[in-house]
Amino acid sequence: MGRASQAQAEENRRRVVENASRLFREQGTQVSVADLMKAAGLTHGAFYKQFASKEALVDEAIAHAFAELAQRHAAGLERYDGQRDAAQRALIDTYLSVEHRDAPADGCPVAALATDVAREGGGQEARGVYTEGVADFAGFLAVDDQDGIARLCTLFGALVLSRATAGFPISEEILTAARAALTAPD
Repeated sequence: MGRASQAQAEENRRRVVENASRLFREQGTQVSVADLMKAAGLTHGAFYKQFASKEALVDEAIAHAFAELAQRHAAGLERYDGQRDAAQRALIDTYLSVEHRDAPADGCPVAALATDVAREGGGQEARGVYTEGVADFAGFLAVDDQDGIARLCTLFGALVLSRATAGFPISEEILTAARAALTAPD
C-alpha cells in the first residue's frame, strides 16, 4: 500500500482534528488515541504520522472548537445585519436551550472543555487557546454597561448545571432562569 498523497494526508489530519474536537467536547480529553482514530476512520498508527503527541492534538482540537464558535458568532451578526443585541439574544436563546444542553459534541467549548483544561489542559498552548477563546466569547457578549464576563459566567454556569441535572425538572428551570436574567430589560 502506497503512501497517502499530501492532499490526502491533509484531509486525514482535518478529519482527525474535527472528530477530536467533537469527542473532546462530548467525552473529555481523556478519550484514547485509538478511539479518536477509529472515529476518524483511520488506524491508530496513522496518528503518529500526523501529530507529535496527543497533547498536540488536544491543542489543535481546542483551537478548532473555538474557531467554530467564532464563526457562529460572526454568522449570527451577519444574520441580524450587524445588530449586536439581536445576535446576542439569539445566541443566549440557543445556548440556554435543551438542544444545546443535550448536544455537547457540537456545543460550546467553554463549557465542554473547562474542567479538562483546568485539570490537564494539554499544556500551556491549549490553556492559552482556551483563555483567548473565553476572552473572545466574553467580548462578543459585552454590552454597554457590562464587559461580557459576567454574562459568559451566567451562560456557562447555567449550561453546566443544567447538564449535570438533566432528567430532572430543575435542569430546565436553570436554563429558563438564566435566560430570563440575561434578557431582562434594564
